[in-house]
Amino acid sequence: ILYDDYQYGDIVVLRKESFLAEPIVKRVIATGGQTVDIDFETGSVYVDGAELDEPYIRERTYTPEGVTFPLTVPEGGVFVLGDNRNDSKDSRHTELGAVDTRKILGKAVWLLIPGKTAELDQRELSRIGSLN
Repeated sequence: ILYDDYQYGDIVVLRKESFLAEPIVKRVIATGGQTVDIDFETGSVYVDGAELDEPYIRERTYTPEGVTFPLTVPEGGVFVLGDNRNDSKDSRHTELGAVDTRKILGKAVWLLIPGKTAELDQRELSRIGSLN
């Protein structure tokens, strides 16, 4: 294992073939022992009772995907969400749930080729650079 100290805010690449065949890139929201709760009416995400300040997300979290909250992340696991919350396959889906860190391929540290924006159908080149 090259890295195993995942923390809130880390962007990770993971693969769980029973969920999706291809690797996915998600943000760590909580780690082992922490409790995640989501208020889908307000779109607020809470970890251990504190609302997260998430300036990196496109929109608040309004879409439930099957996991029951609150959820305590098992030791050796992480809870991940996409930054485009209402169009993301992530730990809210029962097929993925909290992810065993052994399923993580690595931590993303640099964005080289940004995806296209839905609104403009073009790449946001200003996003190229270090990820935080």
